[in-house]
Amino acid sequence: MIVLFMICALGIGLLYGMSGIELTFLNFISNHSNIILYILMFSVGISIGMQKGIFSKIKEYHIKIFIIPLGIIAGSFLGGIICSLILKIPIGYGTAITSGMGWYSLAGVTISSLVSAEFGSIAFMSNLMREMFSFILIPFLAGHFNYYTCIAPAGATSEDTTLPIILKYTNEETVVLSVFNGVICSLMVPFLISSCLNMM
Repeated sequence: MIVLFMICALGIGLLYGMSGIELTFLNFISNHSNIILYILMFSVGISIGMQKGIFSKIKEYHIKIFIIPLGIIAGSFLGGIICSLILKIPIGYGTAITSGMGWYSLAGVTISSLVSAEFGSIAFMSNLMREMFSFILIPFLAGHFNYYTCIAPAGATSEDTTLPIILKYTNEETVVLSVFNGVICSLMVPFLISSCLNMM
């Protein structure tokens, strides 16, 4: 259902953009994308603050709890490098795009404002597709591999939009790790994108 809503929202947005119609409210949003960015970051802060039990679980796992988010960040970087070489675009741009780790709204807005609308659109679409494919991959990974692998495709979204499907196909321990991974990846996304672009 979420995938359907995402596709519908994207399609409606594309139709609005191509129609030439101008609505004051929507124009204000598109011209003040930084405000949307701050609202998104505020929402992540709320989401982190609402996870009461996560801090006690972190003490149980100690340093090992960072293995999954570090692996996901490294994998995303590697994917960005490979795609940069295939598409013949600067590696800094490729890694910045994959550093969104599924957080398509933030990656799209940030890269649009720091690079160009073209690369911002690529960042938006690639991270949106990552989240959409997560809904398909998570049940498959849970059934054919181990539960921890279900967190990887979700990336930064493992604490919110993809969490219900992870909860459905895995167990409580994986859900705790998933929330922690989402928090770490979400916090790292803005720093990783700007770091990658600073390499240019």
